Amino acid sequence: MNDLLWPALALLPLLVTTLALAVADRTSSPPSEPLVRGLSVGSALLSAVGVVGTVLTGTGVDVVWIPALGVDLDLRADGISTPLVLLTAGVGIVATALRHTRPPVDRTEEDRTAPLVGQHGVPGLAAYHACLQLVLLGALVTFLSRDAIVFFVGFELVLLPMWLLVARHGDAHEAARRDGAALRFVLVTATGSTLMLLGILALSTLTGTTDVDRWAELAGASLSGREQLLVAVLLLVGLGLKVPVWPLHTWLPWVHSTAPTAGSVLLAAVLLKMGTYGIVRLVVPVVPEGFATASPVLAGLAVTGIVWAGLACLVERDLKRLIAWSSIAHLGFVVLALATGTETGLQAALFGNVAHGVIAALLFVVVGALKERWGSADLTVARAALREVTPRLGFALVVGMAASMGLPGLAGFWGELGAVYAAWAPAEDRTEGWFRLFAVVAAVGAVIAAAYAVRVLREVWAGDRLLPAIPDSHRVEGVLIGVLVVAVLVLGVYPSLLLDVTAADAAALLTGGVR
Repeated sequence: MNDLLWPALALLPLLVTTLALAVADRTSSPPSEPLVRGLSVGSALLSAVGVVGTVLTGTGVDVVWIPALGVDLDLRADGISTPLVLLTAGVGIVATALRHTRPPVDRTEEDRTAPLVGQHGVPGLAAYHACLQLVLLGALVTFLSRDAIVFFVGFELVLLPMWLLVARHGDAHEAARRDGAALRFVLVTATGSTLMLLGILALSTLTGTTDVDRWAELAGASLSGREQLLVAVLLLVGLGLKVPVWPLHTWLPWVHSTAPTAGSVLLAAVLLKMGTYGIVRLVVPVVPEGFATASPVLAGLAVTGIVWAGLACLVERDLKRLIAWSSIAHLGFVVLALATGTETGLQAALFGNVAHGVIAALLFVVVGALKERWGSADLTVARAALREVTPRLGFALVVGMAASMGLPGLAGFWGELGAVYAAWAPAEDRTEGWFRLFAVVAAVGAVIAAAYAVRVLREVWAGDRLLPAIPDSHRVEGVLIGVLVVAVLVLGVYPSLLLDVTAADAAALLTGGVR
């Protein structure tokens, strides 16, 4: 019973709060905004306590769920998943604490999907927070699961609430644009999930189990080389749509520019990590021969995405879309590191995953706050210099963009450096010449990142313009931004805080076993 305490505390508050808030707006007296936000933040805090307890005590859940299919509800954290469940818990508190503002809605005859309006003019506030809670629940189940079917269930659990966040609560000026972005998200995610499910079912048939740890121990021993390659391609394409890997990336900037701030924070910091985490769990140790065969193509697509997204950032006019493009570039470094097949590369990928999560959360909170104050995120519109009128938001933007360009002493540096280093010296079963070329291209991409970061700071932070004046960060917003800034600095100055957690399990994962 004691083993169930902490995992239950991590998951049950999110589930109960989701159910309660999902029906609250349908009652005759919808709950007030302070009550809804308080309940949502309280649930996220309780879940975070449960996550920390689960990690520190090493407890988990392992019960038979579907005996006929051999599926166990096996939920526990190890060195690979611990950083991501902690990231999810922390980002969950940030997302639920952010104030939700009513999105602009066009009042045309064609607009048939205007959200419900609760008290204080907030559209469907309780349903909005229910979606946030369900996204967090699905992400935690995904990262904690050691059964592939349960992993898939958690992976799918986030689809509907994220669609609702974009379609019903997005910040686009036209409802049609919100609907289009939400539809694209659903179609892309569903396609990726279908391919991933086919790969999982193939592995289950060939191995006789859905236990992810057992798959890692077998290391593809029961599969032929052709079968390994087929499974690897199915899983890589399915998960690549979620990451997203170039050229499967086109949905992300549109969804980010349309989603509410909290939705963008969760999407960038948590949901995209489900794709890279899936590659680490289901591909790298499970079908090593097939992954090695596919890795040069995967690495080539990753570095193409790094450069492509960087060039897009140099000309992008919408600041929120620009941050979305930068996410594609940074996750390209994560995928490149994984493709190298080395322990250094795996460590760099795991670190880069968390670092990007913190940096992206910081940037989307800041940019979301600026967009709310400006009325748009168009970089071509003359604005008052942030360093003059909003020094706190301006400082946070400088830290976020500096980390995004990979400056030493900030979180983004170690993952990108490790990825380039690992690509220069890949595993023995990789083609060294190709990977060294990829390392050079990735380094060029880092230079482009510096160029677009400077462009953003020149446009919105520098200068001496004082009008139109906008308010600086308010109390709650300032606290959330401050915590994220500290996290970016701590991970940059003391990377061993994270690397020591993942080291042993990363080494075990590449040697055909688990600790």
